[in-house]
Amino acid sequence: MGASGSKARGLWPFASAAGGGGPEAVVAEQALVRPRGRVVPPFVFTRRGSMFYDEDGDLAHEFYEETIVTKNGQKRAKLRRVHKNLIPQGIVKLDPPRIHVDFPVILYEV
Repeated sequence: MGASGSKARGLWPFASAAGGGGPEAVVAEQALVRPRGRVVPPFVFTRRGSMFYDEDGDLAHEFYEETIVTKNGQKRAKLRRVHKNLIPQGIVKLDPPRIHVDFPVILYEV
């Protein structure tokens, strides 16, 4: 009860199910799925930046401006988050490159 996998054939998720056979067919066929078209490298060299430039050219994740609030005759400073006039950082080069999240290989150190 509650079994979620195939105990009879013990297939690895990235192996092709069309092979049929038994464990010999899975071993004969490579565990990694090979792309049929263009060869895609397992590394990621760039990513989208998560920071923004403001009007002054400063780079940060969030920007705040100080506003003066008068309450009961007393002046008080509050910070208000700025949402307008921000320019996204764009594409950022990664140094060193990272392994793509969808690359089906388990890495371990001996």
